[in-house]
Amino acid sequence: MKKRLPICVIGAGLIGARHVEVALKSDFVDLVAVVEADEARRIKLTESGLSAVAAVDDLPKNVQAAVIATPTPAHYENSMSALDKGLGVLLEKPVAATLGEARAVVDAFEKAGIPLVVGHHRRCHPFTVSAREELSSLGDLVGVQGFWSLRKNDSYFDPLWRRKPGAGPLMINLIHEIDLLNFLIGEISEVTALTSSARRKLEIEDTASLALRFENGALGSFLISDAGASPWSFEAGTFENPNIAGTGQDYIKISGTRASMEFPSRKIWRADYSGEVEWGRGLSQFEAPAYSSIDPILAQMERFAAVIDGAHDDVLCTGSQGILAMEMTLATALSAKLGKPVSRGEVPQDFRGI
Repeated sequence: MKKRLPICVIGAGLIGARHVEVALKSDFVDLVAVVEADEARRIKLTESGLSAVAAVDDLPKNVQAAVIATPTPAHYENSMSALDKGLGVLLEKPVAATLGEARAVVDAFEKAGIPLVVGHHRRCHPFTVSAREELSSLGDLVGVQGFWSLRKNDSYFDPLWRRKPGAGPLMINLIHEIDLLNFLIGEISEVTALTSSARRKLEIEDTASLALRFENGALGSFLISDAGASPWSFEAGTFENPNIAGTGQDYIKISGTRASMEFPSRKIWRADYSGEVEWGRGLSQFEAPAYSSIDPILAQMERFAAVIDGAHDDVLCTGSQGILAMEMTLATALSAKLGKPVSRGEVPQDFRGI
């Protein structure tokens, strides 16, 4: 890039603060302002030396791009306000509160020819990119099995909204896994789901079990729970989140007609002999080279800055890919509600996962 990209961050809550943090570290962006409607937060931002304004309309004229990190119900309005100013946008997931709003946002940005990236940052880890590249060596993909289970502390549920429909592991955590599977395996076309609230006995689910069909013919299963204690999750396996204890354990297994892979380690099981691969001769284990850890939020922001500067990037999540992850997450909630499979295209435009 020729010079730093002048950006703003809209929303200074938990994830917004992370974007502010990495923007201040980056050599590729210049954090010009933070948009925060809450006056108390705005005062704190100003006292820390940042420029803080109350609304998008108050932004300096030199801002060229925005990171939107407000609560989901505000994504549609915030995105359209940024588009009105001609700003490229890095939009935290999900794209919007409903598929109807999400499609309106993506269509508007595509029509204007202005970049829109959805914040599925797991794609930016070097081991994730490497895994996608190495999957072709497995032969035709057959199936994938995932197991994400982290026991959230009881105080996590003290806020009332975290005990209400829409705040369970489906809408909070599963969307990350859906996008990751779309990125690695291929697009999910159908989901069948069971949910349970038997362990926490709250209004929301605490556990869900999914059966998945992919467009390329592969099948999958996934269990997700915020009630079960286990060493298996993306966060624990990768040490990505400093607030979650790391284990280094793989939590996804992918099989193909010639070999299999464990993720995130990228450990490969393949034949070390010629000829037909078959169960009587077995497979040998091959360890993958390790990568240095990175901050994926920072990597995502710098990739986004390069896209605004005209670069092509096939790792970042596009608007349409963000919609797909959102759609199949909502399809999971709908399947559990209806007790039947839900395919792509069957989720109502106004469905909010409850």
